[in-house]
Amino acid sequence: MRMRAAGVLGTAALLCAALLGTGTAQADQGQIETNYQNPVTALPPVSQPDTHHCTVTAMQNDFGNTISSPAWSGTVTPPADCPGPWSKVVLNWSGSVQGRQYDRLAGVWIGGAEVLRTSTPEPTQQGISWSLEKDVSEFIPLLRQSQPIAVSLGNVVNSTYTGVYHMKLTLTYYQADHRYPPAHTADQVLPLSASTTDAGWTYLNPGQSSSKTVTLPRNLTNVRMELYARGGGCDEQWFDSTPTDLANKYPNYLCGGGPYREVQVSVDGRPAGIAQPYPVVYSGGIVPTLWRPIPAVDQFVTQAYDLDLTPFAGLLVDGKPHTFTVTPYGAADGWTVDSTLFLDTDHHAAQTSGALTEDTLSLSPAVTTTETPGAGDLVNVRVSAQRDWTTAGWLDTSAGRIRTTVSQHAHYLNTDAVSNGGQKQVVAQREDGATVVTTDPQHGHATSVKHSWDYPITVDSDVPVFTDDNNYSLTATVHQGRILADSVSQGDHWRTLDSTRDIVDATGVLARTNGVTSAADGQDSEHWTGTTDAGACYDHLIRAAHGYVTLDRVSDCG
Repeated sequence: MRMRAAGVLGTAALLCAALLGTGTAQADQGQIETNYQNPVTALPPVSQPDTHHCTVTAMQNDFGNTISSPAWSGTVTPPADCPGPWSKVVLNWSGSVQGRQYDRLAGVWIGGAEVLRTSTPEPTQQGISWSLEKDVSEFIPLLRQSQPIAVSLGNVVNSTYTGVYHMKLTLTYYQADHRYPPAHTADQVLPLSASTTDAGWTYLNPGQSSSKTVTLPRNLTNVRMELYARGGGCDEQWFDSTPTDLANKYPNYLCGGGPYREVQVSVDGRPAGIAQPYPVVYSGGIVPTLWRPIPAVDQFVTQAYDLDLTPFAGLLVDGKPHTFTVTPYGAADGWTVDSTLFLDTDHHAAQTSGALTEDTLSLSPAVTTTETPGAGDLVNVRVSAQRDWTTAGWLDTSAGRIRTTVSQHAHYLNTDAVSNGGQKQVVAQREDGATVVTTDPQHGHATSVKHSWDYPITVDSDVPVFTDDNNYSLTATVHQGRILADSVSQGDHWRTLDSTRDIVDATGVLARTNGVTSAADGQDSEHWTGTTDAGACYDHLIRAAHGYVTLDRVSDCG
């Protein structure tokens, strides 16, 4: 079980998990919603090739009181009727739950590689069901053979928390044909997880790192890392943490340590890359009525972070063990991390050779924090940071020498107006940046690809009353977005290959007086625009009030 924050946002989730379904709609102190519809999102569906396909049920299990139990484990085998090659493999995760329950973190590992990270919705007494899909074709190198599968969903069931998660996991394999060619994948998938038969993630306390030592192929040409990282406890909503001196003044409402976080990766102790973490909000986070029925961004389908480690390949082809280390920098509470390597090899040479030629990345970011007093007990906190770094290296391959340069610029700004003894916070955070990977072959022209991101979030939260579990009032308004773009260089400009813009807005209220729910209401919306996995333009807007969808519109954006 994830420990909850001592501060008010964590307290809100702790209190509200014990309530029956409270719905979502315009925050109204007089409104009491006791039910809400099944969760819905505006994310585009995963495209399904029109080819022969087979669906395998990889797991069907009820997660009751599993908090101290090992992960569910089994074996997944490619279907005999769809032997491959496959144009796509799609994972489906579906479930139902009713009663009282927390949101829970869940993960799926195949062959030791984490193929899905997600979290669950909080149920109603009447019950809800939901499902999600994910394209897992990049793991085809593992899926070609029978593999161990592990599923972790740590849950608590007792006299108070009664919700059992009834979960099903399937994999659908789509045969390739002349219209849908085999999926392009890395040559090898190498998990850096802690286990192949149990939950593979590692839970880290503040100051800790996760390391895995492996031996890689001697003919590498490309190395990519896929990384997962989520905070827990006070770091579940790390973006509203305040400087420790301020948190110590109001320990019932605020978490300390400040809000700056980054996830650092090292290779044999050398800084190799960083990822700005997305400000995830669980379904019980801030005020649970914010997320009914539309979940926050990243709540159900957590996106991993990609880091290109190819500049280090020349150091990794010596046939010796090498250590990959992941560190949640700035963590003030626990983080759950995991990673997987995707490796390409030289198909015409048994060995490549090379060197790392540049590494300007420091693992000690310059973070600036200021606290400015305002009227009354108002304190305005401003935290900023900027990252600019480059790694570069070369490899001698059967195609000649190839130089790879990775450069990143990242910007961070968080402002937080704290008042009313820590009971009111107005937080605005912006994380944005771009990573450019340039490949310069000995024979041919250099190419550059750019991945840019923008993670805006604003939270206006207020706790006008907080006496105990039976007497409190919580209100909040949240704006949250994830804006991504992938581009390729063309002469003196960039051509966008695909882009997505996912925006969620929510307002919610929840209150109890003498143990009786006196307000439970909210309103939320999600607008997703961008490019689907098939390259089509997609525009989907959903609005909801009082726990039920009022508008669901898919538009022609082409």
